[in-house]
Amino acid sequence: MAGKYFDELEIGQTFRHQPGRTVTEADNVWFSCLTMNPQSLHVDFHAAAKAEFGKPLVNSLFTLGVAVGLSVGETTLGTTVGNLGFEKVEFPKPVFHGDTIYSETEVVDKRESRSRPQWGIVTFVHRARNQNGEVVMVARRNAMMRKKGAGS
Repeated sequence: MAGKYFDELEIGQTFRHQPGRTVTEADNVWFSCLTMNPQSLHVDFHAAAKAEFGKPLVNSLFTLGVAVGLSVGETTLGTTVGNLGFEKVEFPKPVFHGDTIYSETEVVDKRESRSRPQWGIVTFVHRARNQNGEVVMVARRNAMMRKKGAGS
């Protein structure tokens, strides 16, 4: 499925992305090691068992990556010029091995680019929920988006 152009996105529009993504132990350990994050809560199961939650926590940047990644097909695939930044990212609940992440994206703002008239800037809010419907991540992101029929 192709992403949406700037012209096709409307403030208030919400996309509920499918499928979800179940997080495995291997996902968490590999991601933590690949990103040079030695936090024992992610990679030392013995230490994590003695910590507050009694088991390993999924690396929050993995949660963010999956939530945004799940949105790409419906929102930005082939239509984004690039990310401009994340304004705010929150993790109100932890994610554990075996949890399934479901993602939704809301368009909360959009405007013409002042410096690049062939593009527009869209502000998305991504929300990730676990299999119980609990919000585990919220991120506000600005993206430079192509306009329909405009050159790059």
